[in-house]
Amino acid sequence: MPSGDLAVIIPARNEAELVSATVTGARGLPGADIVVVVDDGSRDGTGAIAVAAGAQVVRHARGRGKAAAMETGAEAVRLIESVEAERAGTKPAPRHLLFLDADLAESAAEAGPLADPIRAGTADMTIAVFADRVRLGGLGIVVATAAAGTERAVGWRPAQPLNGIRCLTRTAFAAALPLAAGWGAETGLTIDLARKGMRITEVEVPLSHRATGNDWRAQFHRLDQFVDVARALAVRDPAARWVRGKRA
Repeated sequence: MPSGDLAVIIPARNEAELVSATVTGARGLPGADIVVVVDDGSRDGTGAIAVAAGAQVVRHARGRGKAAAMETGAEAVRLIESVEAERAGTKPAPRHLLFLDADLAESAAEAGPLADPIRAGTADMTIAVFADRVRLGGLGIVVATAAAGTERAVGWRPAQPLNGIRCLTRTAFAAALPLAAGWGAETGLTIDLARKGMRITEVEVPLSHRATGNDWRAQFHRLDQFVDVARALAVRDPAARWVRGKRA
């Protein structure tokens, strides 16, 4: 029989340095008896390191992006639960889904409060707000775009709209499928669930991850984010164009 009510999903690409500590922290969370790492085409041994740390790993042969990794992780959890139920001769017991970033390292152990409103039945999705809001580089254009677009779409402006560290009921996750592509997943998820009347709560947690920086790789990453977020917003609000977080 299942011993917990929480499944942790960790999308990861080339996170060999930090994924072990992240998995270890996730495995210690109350009620978390499944930890799945989705290795999104890594080339640095991320998957093998995650297995050694105690995670169940699903691998994409090539990088398919954040949204695909989230969907793959949720499907892996469903299959694990089905196998459990078959062995026990019972019906599957769906767990809540907690999505964590692979670079949280030891701070992943502090993500537990995100599940509390879900368990209490007072929220359908929670979004992490980092207690230590250190600026991680960049001009904030992508964040401002996502925040402004979400506010226009649903009348609510999240504090950290791009934060992928979230806990959801299975019903909420299913209601949001298919997710917006790539880095637009979080923005689309928030808008889609809010429009369906689902309750979204922000939870401050003492998490930390690697600073993005300002080198050329970081700038290309932000460009990819901007394109995906803009696409997610365009699909959900085709009458508006978004430039630098303001309606054009």
